[in-house]
Amino acid sequence: MATILSKLTNIKINTQLRISLTGTSDNRKKGYKGEDDAARFLEDKGYQILKMNFHFGRYGEIDIVAKHGEYLVFVEVKLRKSKSFGHPLESITQRKVNSLRRAAEGYLYVNKLTDHPCRFDVIAIEKTGTVSEFTHIENAF
Repeated sequence: MATILSKLTNIKINTQLRISLTGTSDNRKKGYKGEDDAARFLEDKGYQILKMNFHFGRYGEIDIVAKHGEYLVFVEVKLRKSKSFGHPLESITQRKVNSLRRAAEGYLYVNKLTDHPCRFDVIAIEKTGTVSEFTHIENAF
């Protein structure tokens, strides 16, 4: 266990927020902003952000990878500015869960992490004007 934790400690931490969004769609810009807000929300709760937007080929993307206590936490962020498409949590399908699991396996593989406690969290952000309401579900699936 100590070996795994030391490996996790040696992962390069990337908390730099996005500076230039030139050529990025409006929806993607909103998504990045939501992910940045979620990362700050997690940091305020004592999480250590390890990676933002981890891609593992065609297998999927993880919005935030963080460390919380002994856990490596894979976080999916969902943002809604309108209730017309339902609550943000309603958009997480079984297909999305499967994609997140494959991407998480990829993260563990790339970083040579084995036998490490992991969990999946979801952060739903409902934005009304300048007010954002965060719902954080730990160990969501």
